[in-house]
Amino acid sequence: MLRPVRADRRTQPPGAGTPRGIRLPLVAAAVVAAGLSAACGPSTEPVGSAAPTSASASPEPSATESAAASPEASPSVSASASASASASATPRSASSSPARAGSGAAGTPAKSSRTPAAAQPAAVPGPGYDSSADAQKLIDAALRTAKSEGRMVLLDFGANWCGNCKAADKVFGQPQTAALLGKSYQLVKIDIGGNSSANSALLRKYSPSGGTYTMPVLVVVTPSGTVRTDTHVTGNPSLTAEGINSFLRQWAS
Repeated sequence: MLRPVRADRRTQPPGAGTPRGIRLPLVAAAVVAAGLSAACGPSTEPVGSAAPTSASASPEPSATESAAASPEASPSVSASASASASASATPRSASSSPARAGSGAAGTPAKSSRTPAAAQPAAVPGPGYDSSADAQKLIDAALRTAKSEGRMVLLDFGANWCGNCKAADKVFGQPQTAALLGKSYQLVKIDIGGNSSANSALLRKYSPSGGTYTMPVLVVVTPSGTVRTDTHVTGNPSLTAEGINSFLRQWAS
């Protein structure tokens, strides 16, 4: 605080202005007073009651010290400090507990509400009988599918030259009858109009009563291979949509 005064003394010529002995105390007093005023600010306390011991030890007082020493001089600093404290004390709920899609409470995966798809309707063979087909393999496959999908097996023994078989084929192709067949039956058509001894043996296996067979012979079999009904014994239903549909509904379950 005395250096500016000494520098000023060097730059001015001797004898100019106020005498040296008077100028030095006045300038020093003014600098000290200015330093006290800048460090403490205005105060209503008696002079000297709270004078700082070392103003030069802390070049820039902190926001907390300034706010405590002079609440009137810096209200904005105090308000900013309060707002900052409030913001830092507020927890971030969004980041503390991230939500995970598809999970239940406490991180437990949600159970799927998806139900098993219903079985597709079974394919209904077209009209006629394939004399070259392996009927035993067709029956075995139909029994497996019927077991897994909860259907019955309908064995249709006939011949391509049989008029009644053609009439039954025509009804099987109608939408309502085809829907009943596809929903409740695995239909297997077996040719017994040729010279296939294997197919004739299958007819006797599932319709063992023998004698003269009136075609078509319709046999309903469970997935386990048990015969439920045999039209060689009971007689054929009317070969109309009404007669065949009634027969199919009767033995579907």
